[in-house]
Amino acid sequence: MEAESPSATTPEVTTCYRHPKVETYVGCTRCERPICPDCMREAAVGFHCPDCVSEGSRSIRQARTVFGGRVSTVPLVTYVLIGLNIAAYLAEVVRPGIVDRFGMLGAGLIGPDGAHYRYVGGFPGAFHVEGVAAGEWYRMLTGAFLHLPPTEGVFGVLHVAVNMWSLWNLGRIVETHLGRVRYLALYLLSAFGSSVLVYLIAPDTLTVGASGAVFGLGAAYYVTARRLGADMSGVNRFMAYFLLWMLISAGFASWQGHLGGLLTGGAVTLALAYAPRERRTLVQGAACGALLLLLVALTVLKQP
Repeated sequence: MEAESPSATTPEVTTCYRHPKVETYVGCTRCERPICPDCMREAAVGFHCPDCVSEGSRSIRQARTVFGGRVSTVPLVTYVLIGLNIAAYLAEVVRPGIVDRFGMLGAGLIGPDGAHYRYVGGFPGAFHVEGVAAGEWYRMLTGAFLHLPPTEGVFGVLHVAVNMWSLWNLGRIVETHLGRVRYLALYLLSAFGSSVLVYLIAPDTLTVGASGAVFGLGAAYYVTARRLGADMSGVNRFMAYFLLWMLISAGFASWQGHLGGLLTGGAVTLALAYAPRERRTLVQGAACGALLLLLVALTVLKQP
């Protein structure tokens, strides 16, 4: 009887397609390439390789909210915004001059002594203009991340505390409804719109605070609730308290900033909520862009 050849019983040695030095006898059930234990991804039947898993993930349609945003259970943008506000507040504690340098100011004067003065036309040559009128447009957003410093007493601390509490409660809901990208656009446009109305009505007033953006979130909460068909009894009560607070706080806070944020946030959310489904993203982007251009135009026309 002839002896059986060793080559007939010894299986062919294969190596992982991603790790050529690692022997393996397991293949991807989708593409059949050999994969080692480090590359095996458990599937409904057998194992898949990392490339097939990535390709499969790309082909899965992402879940979307009613407003077109990606569904997310973690309000990451709200966390980041709160973190930025707190970081800015801590920076104020270390360097109080940050408020004067980055707070929202339409037009002011810096004297030869370095002090800040109210803007008046025909000012002496030793003075120079500061604020948005001097091209410091960044103030229209940086001011929304600053708050009254601790030197203002208890109210200075309450200012940032109340705003962060409101951002935490409103932001988590609105971000879940809109998705992260649309929510961030809403927040920044509301903050910008808040500063624009301050510039138009009270340009010589230095204002700080996230209140304008928070009022924009309040408007968004109301619009999205109606769009989703929610029970409006609780929402209406919330908005009544919200508007009552805007009236009460007008005596010691910037009502212009609050109103500007409220109106801008409402306009943005209406565009996001009622854009036609067939070309929703295009219409939403165009509406936000048009609103931004309008706000910029109003600011430019106001320039002294």
